[in-house]
Amino acid sequence: MKKHISKLFARVVLSREQKYYDAPHDAQRDVLSRLLKKGRKTLYGRERGIDEIRDYETFRSRMPVVVYDDLRGYIERIAGGEKDVLYPGRPAYFAKTSGTTSGSKYIPLTSEGLSHQIKSTRNMLLRYILKTGNIDYVGGKMIFLQGSPTLEEKNGIKIGRLSGIVAHHVPSYLQSNRKPSFKTNCIEDWESKVEAVVDETIGENMTLISGIPSWLQMYFERLMNRSGKKIGEMFPGFSLMVTGGVSYEPYRARFEDMIGRKVDILQTYPASEGFIAASDSPDADDMLLEVHSGIFYEFIPVEEYGRADARRLPLWEVEEGVNYAIILTTDSGLWAYSIGDTVMFTSTSPYRVRVTGRVAHFTSAFGEHVIGKEVEQAMSVACRQTGAVVREFSVAPMVTPVEGLPYHEWVVEFEKMVDLQDFAGCIDEEMQKQNVYYKDLIEGKILRSAVISAVSKGAFDAYMKSVGRLGGQNKLPRLSNDRRIADAMQRYIIESNIKTL
Repeated sequence: MKKHISKLFARVVLSREQKYYDAPHDAQRDVLSRLLKKGRKTLYGRERGIDEIRDYETFRSRMPVVVYDDLRGYIERIAGGEKDVLYPGRPAYFAKTSGTTSGSKYIPLTSEGLSHQIKSTRNMLLRYILKTGNIDYVGGKMIFLQGSPTLEEKNGIKIGRLSGIVAHHVPSYLQSNRKPSFKTNCIEDWESKVEAVVDETIGENMTLISGIPSWLQMYFERLMNRSGKKIGEMFPGFSLMVTGGVSYEPYRARFEDMIGRKVDILQTYPASEGFIAASDSPDADDMLLEVHSGIFYEFIPVEEYGRADARRLPLWEVEEGVNYAIILTTDSGLWAYSIGDTVMFTSTSPYRVRVTGRVAHFTSAFGEHVIGKEVEQAMSVACRQTGAVVREFSVAPMVTPVEGLPYHEWVVEFEKMVDLQDFAGCIDEEMQKQNVYYKDLIEGKILRSAVISAVSKGAFDAYMKSVGRLGGQNKLPRLSNDRRIADAMQRYIIESNIKTL
């Protein structure tokens, strides 16, 4: 009966939503029209003549692409108590993020925006129920590894991490099954928090486990150290894992090893600026774009990003297989805002995306234009072909080596190490398949093949802790165009294939 009711509820809710995915271009035009009506009541809208905007082409010409620093003054005015600055009224929250170039950022989050975040998560789970029939996870304990729900307040606006804000809005019917406790969730020190979460959950019937892969990895490792068991054995009812924040693919082999059996994986793409996409099928490596969730999307081809003549494309003009910087206009008051992420469409009917990296996270010291998706795929292929299990990694250029040709250094923390020369060969072969610029540089003897520097276990956690970025919503950059991270990791190197090159 419970399964029947759940599937019926999922069918009713999703049937109402399906019209937007059947006509995504109309859905996007509707979102833009409604946002423009709201914008006419704001300071920002008056400054940019929103009253005169009647179509997308005029919007594109009147609304410049902006980054956080362009909006900082407006956000400070909102924080100071002003209304109707970027969006009518005042936001309910500021979602605090750790910017790599602008320090801490305070992203406005309205009640409308938060509602769409919650609804998108709900719809993802309903799609899963309808597709698989699995509702067994509902009866067990669910854990949402997230930032602290402790919120600050300034002039009536609450401030916190997005995951901590969302923690205050978990539906009542999930509260009784939810872990960890509010007290444990409020622990700020990440290592202490993980230990407390292990204390609370080690003997429970955990059925759904959710969090950023790096957080879940640490949690699972602590559970296994404490119990001596695989996660799947420890939690027999564990059937669904929900991840987000970064690509799951580089972690897949490690999680399969830790869990020890099959569980369904759902991936999400939530950001402080809005909920962008989520899996519509378990274990898919792409996600369904949320076309009617209070966000109007634009996309700039990455190779044109930052140019005055860069093309800005609405959803109806994008193509599959092109790497785009994503630009958002939202119901929280962001207008043509670059969030710094890059995506690639795997399908345009319906629209599905895969996150490919960050605008600022790339390696092109030699003109190779390597992006996050390429190194993550190369790492996945190398692990599959060699049997290696990788816990974490980061890639950086070595422009001026002591001897020999320049190279890309792959700093890798292995859980299961293999012959590094074989591993490097797989990495290099896959990179050349994906990136013609990289291949030309190798064949032209401008670059030598990849160098793998294996580091001791726990090295990346130690590094992140040393820079004050362990846990929370912090993510290790997969790619850098400088050697800040790579140089800091040299002290942890235990083996390298460079001597055999």
